[in-house]
Amino acid sequence: MGDRPRTLAVTITTRTLLVGALVVFLGAAAVTVRHALLIVFLGIFLGLVFEAPTRFLMRRTGLGRGLAATIVVLGSVVLLCILGFLLLKPLLESMREFLKELPDTVAKLRDSDELGWLGDTTAGTSTQDAAGRVADSIPDALSGLVGLAGDLFSAGLAAFTLIFVALFFITDAPNLQRTVASVLPPREGDRATHLWERSANTVSRWAIGAGSIALIAGTVQGGTAWLLGSSYALALGVIAGFLDLIPNLGATIAGFILTVVLLAEKGLTAAVIMLVVVLVYPQVENSLLTPTIQGKATNISAFFVITSVTVFGALLGVVGALIAVPLTASLQIIVSEFTKDRRERYQAMRDAAGGDDPPLPAT
Repeated sequence: MGDRPRTLAVTITTRTLLVGALVVFLGAAAVTVRHALLIVFLGIFLGLVFEAPTRFLMRRTGLGRGLAATIVVLGSVVLLCILGFLLLKPLLESMREFLKELPDTVAKLRDSDELGWLGDTTAGTSTQDAAGRVADSIPDALSGLVGLAGDLFSAGLAAFTLIFVALFFITDAPNLQRTVASVLPPREGDRATHLWERSANTVSRWAIGAGSIALIAGTVQGGTAWLLGSSYALALGVIAGFLDLIPNLGATIAGFILTVVLLAEKGLTAAVIMLVVVLVYPQVENSLLTPTIQGKATNISAFFVITSVTVFGALLGVVGALIAVPLTASLQIIVSEFTKDRRERYQAMRDAAGGDDPPLPAT
């Protein structure tokens, strides 16, 4: 007898179709409201940042959580607004002059003895053309740097929403913890609360430490540029401080920018001094400032730092690069907690075997 042809029947139940349709609908909805979801996500992240200062104020003053959170969040907003009013105009003017003079800066570099080898090479020509396009795109009026009224209104509305999402999240954090714990078994509920506390402490310590270190970095490098007579000292200090928030990569990029600008503006001696500063300062920051201010809040390997910055930067842009480290550290805490029992069992088996690795299970 010949072999009968085989048939393959695929059965798709109504439940499977409904689940698939629900997944597609939720995915489409998430794409549609992705900007709102991003604001909520950043609001929760900001709430975790303010968690430690809120608890500190509660311990010091005996205030309730709601009032303490309001003072911390709105006080921070008021402080930032005051700094913005004081520094915004000179900063924008410095940035505008820096960008408008960018073609001349590149031309000076091409004509200098140190970088004269660029000459009419493709790299030199392309850099000159790019600098010209950047300069042409900068408006002459200072108000043009701030943006259109509609953009300002949208940014203000997003900032307002972000602030109050963070405020309500901090205020309601204990209730959220109890809600999460109530739907889990007792042991898992305690574990979830423990993870919440560790993650909040990690994010808050990282943010406060990173902000403090970035302020020091911007002050040191911008102050050095000012002492060397740079006209763009304020802008260079802000660039250095902002880039210092991006671990490992930011300080290198900032050092390159500051050195090249000083070389074009003030010559080789000023550039060498700035180069020494940008080479020495990261060593002081990594060996003294970071361990003292941040401790082991984000104790993860350099490889995972670079990987997380790359991945989250691709997903969320500059914001993703800035928050990559605390998010990766929080994920590390979660993985460590959920593998804790397995590691303890393995260690017990190893101790019972006299320190040798336990045998692998039979396959």
